[in-house]
Amino acid sequence: MALSIDKPAPDFTLSNKSTEGLQRISLSQHRGQSHVVLLFFPLAFTDVCTQEFCDVTQGLAAYSSLNAKVYGISGDSPFAQEAWAQKNRIGIPLLSDYDHAVARAYGIAYDNFLPEIGLGISGAAKRSAFLIDRQGIIRYMESSDNPKQLPDFEKIHAKLAELQ
Repeated sequence: MALSIDKPAPDFTLSNKSTEGLQRISLSQHRGQSHVVLLFFPLAFTDVCTQEFCDVTQGLAAYSSLNAKVYGISGDSPFAQEAWAQKNRIGIPLLSDYDHAVARAYGIAYDNFLPEIGLGISGAAKRSAFLIDRQGIIRYMESSDNPKQLPDFEKIHAKLAELQ
């Protein structure tokens, strides 16, 4: 079933590796407490992904002021994500969708990512954004087949402001 606005977001539990160790984070743990912004990205250590997450890190206070928690999700291992975050001072928790199950559940998995350079990664996440309210309902979503096209962060902030 395709996801849509005003419908429940699929729950998930994914791993995050940080200085506190390996943790399991579930979407449902935020139910009734905070909105959640999910930022799916294809691969750590790429220029576009690095710039996106460094920019979002600099603006985290704006999300917090709107009662929103931000997570990045990719198919990279939690250990690669941690190294990338440390190298680039990324302050957003990064969740490892190593088997691409969450990207598939959200309908944003590539069938074949980067075949032109010989990678051909099946299941990598398209650059996508989902805003999920405190009740677990999708309030905003966008996805692009172009891995260089960033989400419209102004629209995400505007929708968060509406939810207050």
